[in-house]
Formats: sequence, C-alpha cells, structure tokens
Amino acid sequence: MDTRDSPEQAELRRSARQLAQALGPATVGGLGDRARRDRLATAVRDAGWLELRDDAGGGTPLAGGAETAIVAEALGEAVADTAFTGPVLVRDLLRRAGSAITASAVAFGPTLAGAATDLPADAIDAVDASEGSDAIVLVPEDAGFGLGRVPLAAAAPGTDLTRLLATVAADAPVEAVDGSLSDDDLAAWTALGLALTSADLVGVMRGVLDVTVAYAAERRQYGVPVGSFQAVQHLLADARCLLEGSVSAARYAAWAVDNAPPAEAVPAGRVAKAYAVRAARTVCETAVQVHGGIGNTWECVVHVYLRRALLSSQWFGDDEVQLAALQRERLGVSVGLP
Repeated sequence: MDTRDSPEQAELRRSARQLAQALGPATVGGLGDRARRDRLATAVRDAGWLELRDDAGGGTPLAGGAETAIVAEALGEAVADTAFTGPVLVRDLLRRAGSAITASAVAFGPTLAGAATDLPADAIDAVDASEGSDAIVLVPEDAGFGLGRVPLAAAAPGTDLTRLLATVAADAPVEAVDGSLSDDDLAAWTALGLALTSADLVGVMRGVLDVTVAYAAERRQYGVPVGSFQAVQHLLADARCLLEGSVSAARYAAWAVDNAPPAEAVPAGRVAKAYAVRAARTVCETAVQVHGGIGNTWECVVHVYLRRALLSSQWFGDDEVQLAALQRERLGVSVGLP
C-alpha cells in the first residue's frame, strides 16, 4: 500500500483538523460550553462525516476505512467532544446487515453479543450514545448473527469526558429487527472498529504531544525552558517514536478494512490496536510527567487526552485482548470478536 495521502485524502485531513481545532474544547473549562458543542456536532453532521460508511449503491460504502480513519484521528487530536465513531460504526453495521432501521449506537460488552430474549448478565455499554434513543445488539444465530434493538438509559460522560456512554440494563428488553450478518460480515465490521479506535488513539497521542511540546518550550526553570533539558528531550523523542510507529500500524489497518479479506484485515487491526494502546498509555503518562505538578491538576488539559485514550483503549478490546486473540487466530481459531 502507498501510505501517502491522495490529494482528496490530504484535503479531508486538512479540513477535519481545521474544523476540530476550531470547534473542539481549547481548555478543560471549554467542555462545559454547550453552545460550542452544538456547533461542533452540527458541523460534523453537515460535513457528511457520519455518513461516510453509508451505502453508495450495491452495498459499497461511500468512503473507505482510510478516509473514515482520517476524520477519527483529527477528532481525537483535538479531543473533540462530539459523536463520530459510534454513529459511523452502527451505520456501517446496519449497511452490512441490509437493515433499514436507525439507531444511535452499538451496545456491547466483552463479547458484543446479546441473546435472543435477554442481554448478558454483565452490563453492556453504548459509546457515543444519544439520550433516549436505541442501540443495536448482536443476537447469535446458527448461521451468524441477527440484530436486536434495546432502549438506552440516559447517556453521560464516564471516564472519557468527551464522549457519552450509556449502560444498558441486563434485563432490558431486546426487540428483534430485520437484518443479519455472516461471520465474515462481523469480522469485516470488527476490522473497521479496530481501525477507527486505533486512529483515535493516534490522534490523541499527536494532540497531547503538541500540547506538551508547546508547554516545554514555554515553561522556564532555572532561567531556561524545561524543553532544553536533555532528560525532557529524551522523553518527548521517545514519545514521538511511539506515535510514528502507531501511525504506520493504524494506517495499514484502516487501508485493509476495504482492501484485504477479513482474515487479513482483522489481524492488521489487532496489531494496530495493541501497539496504539501501549503507545498511548506511555505517551499520555509522559505528557503528565513533563507538565510536572500542574499535569496532575484538573485545569491541565492533559488528563482529558488521557481519559479519552482509556476509553478508546477498551473499545473493541485493549492490548491484552488483541494479543490473546492474535495467538488464538494463529493457532487456527476462526476470525471474530474475542
């Protein structure tokens, strides 16, 4: 694959970054600005980004995984507090299932599967959920998976302050709806989920590094910027290397969504996710360390990046889940969700 952006992808990346930086929260206090959040959500919707994986005709999506990941990365870079990945994933899932229903999110836990009449005993969550709406769950069937719809309770920020999370009660009723997915359909959709969450982590790393480098250049100690200290330079250089490694893995995973069979796309996504999760953890911890004492305060925006990274790390499984799945798949276990 050619990792360079095409002219269209370069313009999409520029536009997405420009919009996210202009309307994203510039400070922790900005997270409470409802008018700004509404403008951001409207701009993302009007740009058509939520529809990138909608049907362009014949079951083909309007945009590829690479283009969708570009937007996810840009929004992660600005810790943009608006729904994107959740709505894109549910629309992609419904397209693959051939279903005409609408829903705001996909609800899932460790297995991402509901049962015919009841949800699993452990609560499952819907990320990027809309208050008072419905979520889709997957219902195991003999030849793959059917779809079910469950009501969502009130959505609210969790650890991640930039995306809403709704927990579905274990006894919530599941309404059967039209649509079904084969194992390959689910695997291909899983590859997209892994690619988008990896892209979000790449964006988070890029954004928090930019904030930290700017701080290191401005913060003075002993009469000089702390960024002039070799120890700080080494920390930031190591963080940059982790970011660039994640970029390579994540972009290949995004490309593979539509250009490789599921049996190759899913492992590519798992590798990208495992690498990005570990890298993001280190990069965010480095950012806190370089900020010094202020890095542990509410007013410092670094913790917003860290919180977003924690949710993206768990969404579709963290590094341990991905590495364990890769081991099983290499031993001949069928491709699918862990």
